[in-house]
Amino acid sequence: MTDLDALSDPRVRTLRPVDAGRVRTLQAHLRQPSPDLLEYGIAIGSGFVSVADGRAADDAGVAEGGSVAEGGSVVGYALPVDAPTRPGCHLAELVVAPDFRREGRARGLLAAIVADANGPVTLQAHPDNDAALALYEACGFDVVDRRPDAYADGDALVLRRE
Repeated sequence: MTDLDALSDPRVRTLRPVDAGRVRTLQAHLRQPSPDLLEYGIAIGSGFVSVADGRAADDAGVAEGGSVAEGGSVVGYALPVDAPTRPGCHLAELVVAPDFRREGRARGLLAAIVADANGPVTLQAHPDNDAALALYEACGFDVVDRRPDAYADGDALVLRRE
C-alpha cells in the first residue's frame, strides 16, 4: 500500500478560472515553469488546487481574488496534461507554497491526479530534488527513464505510477 491508497484530501478541489492569479504566482516556485502550458490548463479547467484552511468549498463558496470563502486561499496546484496517444496523463507541474509544505498537500494533489487519470501517471523531476523524489517514491512512483538536459541545469528523471 502506498501513501496515495484510499487518500482523499478535503483541501483539494478542481482548478477554476478564479484561481488563475494565485496559480500564476505559485508557478514562480518551479525550477522550469511553463507559463503557456499553465494558461492552457487554466483555460480548459485542467488541474487541481489545494486550499489553505478547512475544506475546499464548492462553486458557491468561491470569493473574488482566488480565495475560497470557506476554505482559504489557493496554496498549491497540480497540472496534468492528457496523453492523446495513450491512456493516462503526464503531471506537468506540481507546486505547493513554501509556507504550506510538509503538510500532505502535494500528496493530496497527487492522489487527485492519480484518481482522475484513466491509466498510468508520469512526471519528471530533477535528480537533485531529494524531497520530491522521496515523495514520489512514497506515493508509488518508480523511476523509468532519464532525459538528458531536460532542464536548463541538467537531466530529468522520468517517474511513472500505474
